Amino acid sequence: MIGVTGSTGQLGSRIARLLAADGVAQRLIVRDPGRAPSLAGAEVAQAAYGEKAALLNALDGVTTLMLLSATESADRVSLHKATVDAAVAAGVQRIVYTSFVGASPSATFTFARDHWHTEEHVRSTGVDFTFLRDNLYLDFLPGFVGADGVIRGPAGDGRVAAVARDDVAAVAARVLVSSQHSGMTYDLTGPSAFTLTEAASLMSSAWGRPVRYEPETLDEAYRSREGFGAAAWEVAGWVTSYAAICSGELSGVSSAVEDITGHPAISLPDYLAKS
Repeated sequence: MIGVTGSTGQLGSRIARLLAADGVAQRLIVRDPGRAPSLAGAEVAQAAYGEKAALLNALDGVTTLMLLSATESADRVSLHKATVDAAVAAGVQRIVYTSFVGASPSATFTFARDHWHTEEHVRSTGVDFTFLRDNLYLDFLPGFVGADGVIRGPAGDGRVAAVARDDVAAVAARVLVSSQHSGMTYDLTGPSAFTLTEAASLMSSAWGRPVRYEPETLDEAYRSREGFGAAAWEVAGWVTSYAAICSGELSGVSSAVEDITGHPAISLPDYLAKS
């Protein structure tokens, strides 16, 4: 039995649908059962990240857990740790976790530090694992464009090997049903790395309207986002995602998507043509 968290979200629902299409038995662990997708061969259990008693019940009989990272929050690491501990206590033998490229305690992208702490906790439990370290999602890039057609951020001329959520889901669905990926960490990227200037040009061509990239300094980026009223940790995450592009930490291109799924990773032009 495979357990899947986050199946009401964009990535988790993709993974769950792929597993169902392949006839894999799964249990969807969701906060709100009313929002769970209706899939052949899928059970539904109610539990939220960090809820020990509910998780112990929901994970009973689950051998492999697809642990999607929780929504960004100030206490995300503690929620991850509590969920991992509950999974191990329930008898889960393997955890597949969606992490982030370059996860480390000193990563420029502050949310990538959360992923490193979670990875380290999973390792400390002794449970079998596979870490899928995703790059930024191609799906997010159109949202970087403001109403005025401008992408603003401190990315400089750095490159990002962004990956499509469809590709991440395809990798996860393969990894979950195979023991060949035990103890492995995979960087999941698109087929190439590009600058935001290049991304803006591709969007202009695809959409038939002008899009351009306007670089900001770190100070300008923080000031321009403080007006949204978000918490400091959230603003830092927004700004440092661009800064990580600038630093080169997101520029590495991996063949893992094609190696595992057998098909090439989706490129930005391909994604824009289909969206």
